[in-house]
Amino acid sequence: MGLFGVMRSGVSGMNAQSSKLGTVAENIMNSSTTGYKRAQSEFSSLVVSQGAGSFNSGGVEAHTQYQVSKQGNISFTTSKLDLAVDGNGFFVVGNESGESFLTRSGHFVPDGDGYLLNTAGYYLQGYPITGNTAPTTVANGLGGLERINITQNQLEATPTSEAFLRVNVSEDAAIVPAVDLPSANAATATYSHKTSMIVYDNLGNEVKLDVYYSKVTETAVDSDWEVAIYNAADAAPGGGFPYTAPALNTQTLTFDVTNGNLTGASPTTINVAVPNGGTFDIDLDQSTYLNADFTVTNVDADGNAPSSVKNVEFDDDGTLYAIYTNGDRRAIYQIPIANVPSPDRLTPQSGNVYSPSFDSGDVRVGFAGEGGMGKIKVGGLEDSNVDLGTELTSMIESQRTYTANSQVFKAGSDLLEQLVNLVR
Repeated sequence: MGLFGVMRSGVSGMNAQSSKLGTVAENIMNSSTTGYKRAQSEFSSLVVSQGAGSFNSGGVEAHTQYQVSKQGNISFTTSKLDLAVDGNGFFVVGNESGESFLTRSGHFVPDGDGYLLNTAGYYLQGYPITGNTAPTTVANGLGGLERINITQNQLEATPTSEAFLRVNVSEDAAIVPAVDLPSANAATATYSHKTSMIVYDNLGNEVKLDVYYSKVTETAVDSDWEVAIYNAADAAPGGGFPYTAPALNTQTLTFDVTNGNLTGASPTTINVAVPNGGTFDIDLDQSTYLNADFTVTNVDADGNAPSSVKNVEFDDDGTLYAIYTNGDRRAIYQIPIANVPSPDRLTPQSGNVYSPSFDSGDVRVGFAGEGGMGKIKVGGLEDSNVDLGTELTSMIESQRTYTANSQVFKAGSDLLEQLVNLVR
């Protein structure tokens, strides 16, 4: 049993070193693979029970582990679709069959249908964003995710939902008689000041609003001003009064004559219902009443005319935005970051992806930078964490150890041959 045990020990050692050489070969082969995690062989002894007066040599068993939790360097590229996780966690990707996997390989390009795939052909997955509703994760699983598609072929038209208009009305303006106020919509209507602003209806048509400011009263304490808003399309031929439809709305602002600001009791908004569009408030706050000419100090309204998508880009929180030709940005997806309690215990699969295992623990999902999840680096790729110098050193060590084990086997074989010759 002793000589046979020596030979088996030598074979066990050669097998273990063969396994180590295999991991070295795989590491060297993948030293330039984006997001690859180094494999290494760890050895454990196999002890055989001993009998009295003799020693039975045991063996060694090789266990392959992956340094999944060790991060590689991040190299930056020129593509805004390249992504890297800086810290804990993985991107969630899926195959053609709909199975989900975890990966650190973030080099994504669109296929012919606009779906984002990485180098191994796995689809990047994320949560769709509808309107202004922020997505929520399924914290303990990968449900609710779908393949990210960057093709947004349809034209996008957004009706106005909010606006603001800040002006200065002239302190020395004359008071307009009640019968001639713009709200009366008479041919004789007069006003102190006029401006216009553009908003959008449901179809993306521009709607021009005529905004009239008229001084109504003035006392030693305050001054009232009427704000009347009309649809410019309803104006009389050549523009102005009378409009063919009543004002969209009127409002009375009250200014404090001691400081020129709106009083605390004054309204600060006016509600407008745009024809074939939305109903929204125009914010009039921060308007002033000063001894200066009428001036529009700030004006803006959201919404846009029909526009197509020019390109897409990721934000650092994982939100994917569609950029329209008119300059508008709309969030369409947000990608999550997934992690497990023991990343080094994940099961590696072909294509540089990983599956959860019993030893790794269950998947936990969150967004970048939240709850211990890593941050997303847009325009970056994680390099392999393989060090070629270390691998070449390990290869030489393994080669020498393999040779030594083969000599043990040969020595046992030679001794056994001598023993056989003794009984001839």
